[in-house]
Amino acid sequence: MGRGMEHLAMEPHELALANVIDSDMKELKIAVMRLIEDGTGHGDMGFGAHFLRWLASLAAIYLLILDRTNWRTNMLTSLLVPYIFLSLPTGVFNFLRGEVGKWIGFIGVVLRLFFHRRFPDWLEMPGSLILLMVVAPDLFAHKVKEDWIGVAVLIFIGCYLLQEHIRATGGLRNSFTQSHGISNTVGLILLLSYPVWAMVIYLM
Repeated sequence: MGRGMEHLAMEPHELALANVIDSDMKELKIAVMRLIEDGTGHGDMGFGAHFLRWLASLAAIYLLILDRTNWRTNMLTSLLVPYIFLSLPTGVFNFLRGEVGKWIGFIGVVLRLFFHRRFPDWLEMPGSLILLMVVAPDLFAHKVKEDWIGVAVLIFIGCYLLQEHIRATGGLRNSFTQSHGISNTVGLILLLSYPVWAMVIYLM
């Protein structure tokens, strides 16, 4: 009888403890759901997408520099210019699209017109990129760049360059074993990291 009364006396305490644990679990679930929403929301694609965007842009710049120096293939590497245009993070893009980019583009045009013999070939692609950012209409600079259309274009460019690289190296295995093959292949794979992730987010 005493044990039964002791058991009944403990039940309210255990019930309160269970309620506290249940409430904590619900709050934890709400916090996790908010974290997921912040990381995959359509308006703000979260830290993961921003990190991948930076990574893809840096990979494209690396491949562009590599192509202008010691990576000579039959790939249409000029596609890296619109890729960088569409993937460059908004802050950097707006900075280069402003007065700084205008001055860089102006100096580049003057050098190309009046000192073309001393104008290095490796500056043509970066100069074209700066001019593209400065003169692009707002439809492309803002609407297409931040929309799923721009992401689709990035996926197309990344897939095309990757398959052309694999073909130029003689197969998938050679693309990881030939000179500069590993770094080039990894760089091209990184080109697909951001647009694929962004497209998944847009489709969610």
